[in-house]
Amino acid sequence: MLAEVHDQDGYPVNRPADPAVWLTPPSLLAAWVAVMDGRVVGHVCLSRSGPGDAAPELWSARSGVGADKAAVVNRLFVAPAARGNGIGALLLQRAVAAARELGRHPVLDVVASDTAAAALYERLGWRLLDTVDQVWSPEQTVVVRCYAAAF
Repeated sequence: MLAEVHDQDGYPVNRPADPAVWLTPPSLLAAWVAVMDGRVVGHVCLSRSGPGDAAPELWSARSGVGADKAAVVNRLFVAPAARGNGIGALLLQRAVAAARELGRHPVLDVVASDTAAAALYERLGWRLLDTVDQVWSPEQTVVVRCYAAAF
């Protein structure tokens, strides 16, 4: 499914050589999948803030709360054939609830060119913190939109 999402949408930007490793980053707090008709059709995870994560720092600067109190929502995707059923919103809602249960504030970033994802976040009340350049490697800088869930 991840390969299908990448081929259709370009997400993730860099197709992971080992999807299992990509789906379970070292900073992982929790992860969920959505299942429809016995098939996994969506995924989201929640992680601690890590080096280079702009959204937690931006949220921290605005809220006056340490960035360590943020939880990063990431790896959110839905199979193309399952879209239009509210799965992305449900996965996001689950991750937000878990972050709050952990006493953390949910934040995320999205590649600026992914206008469909940005529209989803904004429709669900997420606040745009800023648009920044994020260095992913010495050869790759990507423009991302950083969001925080409403308080």
